[in-house]
Amino acid sequence: MSVCQGPSLTDPDALPVTASAPEIAGAWAAEQDARVEIQTTIGYARAEDGAYIGYRVDGDGPIDIVYQIDWPGNIDHEWTDPTSGSWLQSLASFARVITHHPRGVGVSSRDVELPTLETRVSDMMAVLAATAARHPVLGGMYSSGAVNALLAAMRPSLPRALFWLEPSARYRQAPDYPWGASPDEQQFDKDFLGLWGTPAYAKALREDQEAGGNPLAEGSITQEAIHHRNACTPDVAARLNEIWYETDVRGVLGVVQAPTLLLVHEDRKRSVEEADFIASSMQDAKVRLMPGLAWDREDLPLWVEEVRAFVGLPSAPPAPTTRLATVMFTDIVGSTERQADLGNQAWGELISRHHGLIRQSLAEFGGNEIDTAGDGFYATFDGSARSVRCALDISKHIRDLGIEVRIGVHTGECELINDKVGGIAVTIGSRIASIAGPSQVLISQTVKDLVAGSGLTFEDAGEHELKGVPDRWHLYRAVG
Repeated sequence: MSVCQGPSLTDPDALPVTASAPEIAGAWAAEQDARVEIQTTIGYARAEDGAYIGYRVDGDGPIDIVYQIDWPGNIDHEWTDPTSGSWLQSLASFARVITHHPRGVGVSSRDVELPTLETRVSDMMAVLAATAARHPVLGGMYSSGAVNALLAAMRPSLPRALFWLEPSARYRQAPDYPWGASPDEQQFDKDFLGLWGTPAYAKALREDQEAGGNPLAEGSITQEAIHHRNACTPDVAARLNEIWYETDVRGVLGVVQAPTLLLVHEDRKRSVEEADFIASSMQDAKVRLMPGLAWDREDLPLWVEEVRAFVGLPSAPPAPTTRLATVMFTDIVGSTERQADLGNQAWGELISRHHGLIRQSLAEFGGNEIDTAGDGFYATFDGSARSVRCALDISKHIRDLGIEVRIGVHTGECELINDKVGGIAVTIGSRIASIAGPSQVLISQTVKDLVAGSGLTFEDAGEHELKGVPDRWHLYRAVG
């Protein structure tokens, strides 16, 4: 198999424009032998809530690559593993590679609530700040690529590019997403995660992957068990597994503007179809088919070369005109009648207290007040879970004033207009609020998909038509 045009691993003029696998492998091996010791920095970033996020920085190249490990791991062990270590060291030969753990696993704080997708984005921002990363390339594998996609959608001017190995946008099979885990595969996880951290689990995982046509790289069963045990305990692994299955980022893929490279084994037919679907859902994504089925150390040079060529893209994209945002609208139920009953002075006093309570909640949950029209608020959030918690808090405290509000929440691609957000996503949020009942917090399907693992609970509110908005929309009531 040949690779696309790009700089060689050693010298841009040393290999032909389209080099064969043996030529690239030979150059890569020579580079491995000649490589000097990679510069390493180890530290902790402090998250907003005080949690410590363990990270390390390897290499000193001109490009920052922030690479997230997929399944619960230990970044120090990843660097010593024969396969993943070779992969990371090769990236560090031409870039500054920043790796970190999400909270709850590895070298990060473990005595904390396990992270939602939103929390993982927030923690990564803390790592970027601690390492002074500027305009980084975001790399990930399987589920970790979903975190990168959400961050790129929320902060379109931040990433230089994305690369996603064996990408997956949803982890549970659905009628409109046949590539997710089947019920049998999900049952395997439930049956065997109790053995987490033991050779029995490592062996069962290897056999299951081989039976499914996705063999793992060769390695010691004992070392693999040690790796798992140094990542987290069985209960944490089981809960993280549940969070993965609840996560669905299809709704944000279309907002990602950064150039994206999707790398997938060409013999994994289901994965190739999934990668094609994800690429078709994004603005600027391309798929590269890589040889074989397994993560073979001999094939790593081809993967490294693809990434190395890809990140050489120009780093001066046009200023983004859209970004992902969560919008929240509130409205007092029966305000006209209540104003008539109270009179202007008492109503004005009530509205002042109403505004004060809402602004207090917005400050507590990180909301950004955009507009206040009469008795309604329009605010935006960087995180979907924060917005729902804020909405529930507002609904509760406003009732103490003897009035009730209806609230609508939606996450979508918003247009940037004079540093404010607008567009159809804002209209959708407003329409959702308009059909909510007294003291109801009504949310869209996208919001529900993005808060997996948050502990928030919802009731199905069915499908609705939203005035002036195409299609029917599946909505949910936030109940706690």
